[in-house]
Amino acid sequence: MSVWEQLLNLLFPPKCPFCRRILDSPGVCDTCRKELPWTEEHEAVREGTDGLRCAAPLWYEGKVREAILRLKFYGAAATAETLGALMAQCAAEHLSGEFDLVTWVPVSRKRRWKRGYDQAELLARAVCRAWGVKPVALLRKTMNNPAQSGLKEDAARRANVLGVYEMRPGAEVSGRRVLLIDDVCTTGATLTECSKVLREAGADAVVCACVAHARRERDRR
Repeated sequence: MSVWEQLLNLLFPPKCPFCRRILDSPGVCDTCRKELPWTEEHEAVREGTDGLRCAAPLWYEGKVREAILRLKFYGAAATAETLGALMAQCAAEHLSGEFDLVTWVPVSRKRRWKRGYDQAELLARAVCRAWGVKPVALLRKTMNNPAQSGLKEDAARRANVLGVYEMRPGAEVSGRRVLLIDDVCTTGATLTECSKVLREAGADAVVCACVAHARRERDRR
């Protein structure tokens, strides 16, 4: 650890992103590691319509939900490092060999300005740091549509994201296999729409990774 990193840890000690307990080094505390709602082997990768494949290490509930909401809405940008490391491990275990490029689902310019950052970009950068690579900005959001979290019906979520993403000028994805990063996979509407844009631009394949899956009715049985 560099002198600069040691100084930062003294001024801003690392905390568990889930219970906010102060730790000696960034990561997850022992208690949360035992108690968090981890996805089991057969649950980690969710498959949906239009070829969607998304890996996530956790379920979107309890402390996990609270941690992601703090990241998205309450300025807890530092938590992205640990959350991204968990995603990197999950993606390496379940999607290894299926991608050669990493990007993320972007927020709108207005939402980024309001938050001060794009949480999916922070997660993508943390994932890539774990692998010693860098993510590539491929997509942009063309309008500030209503948040998906405020919509309950699957059809409404799909309609809400239709046509709101496009390739960034100059972005090149032809022949590449892309890992697309976001924070949560609820119905998969956003990931599916972004994957469609990437494939139409020439991507050979798109797989996805998130911090957490929202449980569906059949997941509770």
